[in-house]
Amino acid sequence: MGKCKCNNCDCNIIHEDNVLYAKQKMLNDDLLISMADFYKALSDSTRLKIISFLTNQKLCVCDISALLNMTKSAVSHQLQNLKEMNLIKGERKGKEIFYSLADKHVKEVFEICLTHVLEGENEEES
Repeated sequence: MGKCKCNNCDCNIIHEDNVLYAKQKMLNDDLLISMADFYKALSDSTRLKIISFLTNQKLCVCDISALLNMTKSAVSHQLQNLKEMNLIKGERKGKEIFYSLADKHVKEVFEICLTHVLEGENEEES
């Protein structure tokens, strides 16, 4: 078996059993594209702020607009993006629509990301 160095493999050995196993476990392209789109939706700090607000309570556009110091139109645009990606949902109460996270997985992904980032910052401080 060839000798490998960290980050730079100097061998030309293909481990057929590993390749075959990875191919069997590989996700299809459509699913991977959907997953990439999910992360694209979370790649904007304004949308992440909205997600963070909605982890704790339902809010209407006016509330979110006040929190972000943005126009209702700009907030509505961001909410539409999040809604199209099934990250949030709206519930009409009279003339108002209150937004919340689509399901517990959105909150879990947000919290896992936050934990990961905070761990990295704590390691840098040490």
